Amino acid sequence: MKHSILGILLALITGAVSKPPLLKKPPTVQVKNGTYIGTHSNSYNQDFFLGIPYAQPPVRNLRFNTAQSLNTTWTGKKPANSYSAACIGYGTDNGVYKNTSEDCLYLNIVRPSERRRKLLALVWIHGGGLVEGSAIDQRYNLSFIVHQSEAIGKPIIGISLNYRLGALGFLNSDEVAKTGNTNLGFKDQRLALRWVQENIPAFGGDPEQVTIWGESAGAFSVGAHLTAFGGRDDRLFRGAIMDSGNPVFYLPVFPAQYFQPSYEALLRMTGCNNSADGLQCLRQVPIAELSKVFHAAPSLWSGFTPSKDGDFIQGSGSELLSKGKFVHVTILIGTNTDEGTYFASKDPTPKNISSDAEFISYLQGTLSPKTRICSFG
Repeated sequence: MKHSILGILLALITGAVSKPPLLKKPPTVQVKNGTYIGTHSNSYNQDFFLGIPYAQPPVRNLRFNTAQSLNTTWTGKKPANSYSAACIGYGTDNGVYKNTSEDCLYLNIVRPSERRRKLLALVWIHGGGLVEGSAIDQRYNLSFIVHQSEAIGKPIIGISLNYRLGALGFLNSDEVAKTGNTNLGFKDQRLALRWVQENIPAFGGDPEQVTIWGESAGAFSVGAHLTAFGGRDDRLFRGAIMDSGNPVFYLPVFPAQYFQPSYEALLRMTGCNNSADGLQCLRQVPIAELSKVFHAAPSLWSGFTPSKDGDFIQGSGSELLSKGKFVHVTILIGTNTDEGTYFASKDPTPKNISSDAEFISYLQGTLSPKTRICSFG
């Protein structure tokens, strides 16, 4: 009898040991529009919610238009377990993305799986000269950063977002300016920040503890939000981090008239120059045809840059900063080691720089005339 009881106990113990670990159910969240079901990662014990739209698709009549908030709701659960397409861009980064589309205004969220108090939310804005890059780039998946935040006892939620690039994000002309549809890429980011304010509590985040963070063009984007609308504080973030960028944009901020020749060239190359409404005509051009034009004339893609529109951008960054017209929040600003070496290597006329004076002279030539280089020490 003793032997049979012992055998039963051993069988129970052996069964308990050999039983496979329980898999966690996919995480779900209820946002303003409906319910999403994400995916769990065992690697760092994190939940991923990928490819969540924060705006209506900017296609057809919404192309070259300010992004519109989602206006639909649903019942049931929508999957949020795979990345969206990258926004259309032209450059070395976008050449490696398998899927690009105009329908690209989506964001991704990574959070620690264990629920706790409301967490700080860190919103990442990718770089790429405002002409390339994407939140789907695996270098920016934020998983390791979220893991490290837990390791130091200061857990965060990581958020990355796509925004329109190049001419699709920054088209400008007198005609465009009159419609108010300027600086669309920045306005995309702004709408994403509003989405975060409305919905991050559902993911365990604190809307009063949102920090925006970007590198290169992403850092200039952060700077643009600091000075947006003349420094109006819409309570979208309480901190800002800028890596290799700042509110003083690296290109002069021109008014709409500066871009008129490029805009008219685009109208001619698409056959919209004879239309009574050139902008509306451009909205109807199939994206494949529009892409061919940008490939044939790359300057038409990269030639449209952020512009002074009297609304989102009311002056140069240096002007707005000097007048105190910026959101007064905690700011962390810096550079990435040796980043400039990469760009200097692409200079078509390499310089043999061997002194501080030669370096400052070279650097000054890359900046706008009103930007001064200060030395310390």
